[in-house]
Amino acid sequence: MKSSRKIFLFPFLIIAISNLNSATCFSQNTDIDILHSINSGNSASWDNTNKIFSQSMAPVSASVPVAVFLYGIIEHDSLAKRNSYMMAAGFCASAVITTGMKYAFNRPRPFVTYPLLITKKSDAGSPSFPSGHSSSAFATATSLSLAYPKWYVIAPSFLWASAVGYSRMELGVHYPSDVLAGAIVGAGSSWLMWKVNKWMGKKKLKIKN
Repeated sequence: MKSSRKIFLFPFLIIAISNLNSATCFSQNTDIDILHSINSGNSASWDNTNKIFSQSMAPVSASVPVAVFLYGIIEHDSLAKRNSYMMAAGFCASAVITTGMKYAFNRPRPFVTYPLLITKKSDAGSPSFPSGHSSSAFATATSLSLAYPKWYVIAPSFLWASAVGYSRMELGVHYPSDVLAGAIVGAGSSWLMWKVNKWMGKKKLKIKN
C-alpha cells in the first residue's frame, strides 16, 4: 500500500522539481551566483578534467547494464540479468522524463542568458532544465547501488555521478538547479524501476509456487 502511494506521488514530485525552474529552491540570483563561482577562474587542466567526467556519462551508463547482463549469462545468474534490465529501464525512463521536461520548460542555457558571466567550455544543444547528463549519471549510480548495496559500490557510484553533475556546471552548460533536478529525476526513475523489478520477481515466484 505504501509503495503504491509512493508511485502515485512520483508525478507530483516531478512537478515540484520543475518549480526549481522559477527558483523554488534556488532564486535565479543564487543559481547564477553559484554557477559563476564554479565556472570562473579555473585552469585549463581542471577544465579538461571536467570534460573527461562529462564525457564519461554515456559510455559508463551504457556499459554498466551490459556488463551486469554478461555476468548474468556467464554465471547463469538470473537475478543479475533481471538487474541489468532494471538498470536499462531506469536509464531509459530518466532519459524520457528529462527530455520531456527540457522541452516543456525550454530554459535557455546559462551561457546564453548570461554571456558576460558564464564561459561556455563544452558543446550543449537541447534546453538547459534539467541536466540530462546528471539525470543519466544518477540513474546509473542509483540502479547499481540498489542492485548491489555494498559501500564499495555505492560510494564510487555516487562520487562519479556527483562529479558528472559538477562538471556540467564547471563547463558552464548547466545551472545548479538543472543538476539538482536531473539528479532527482535520475535517482527517482531508477528507484521506480527497481520497485517494479522487485514486484515482478515476487510475482514470478508466486506463479512458480
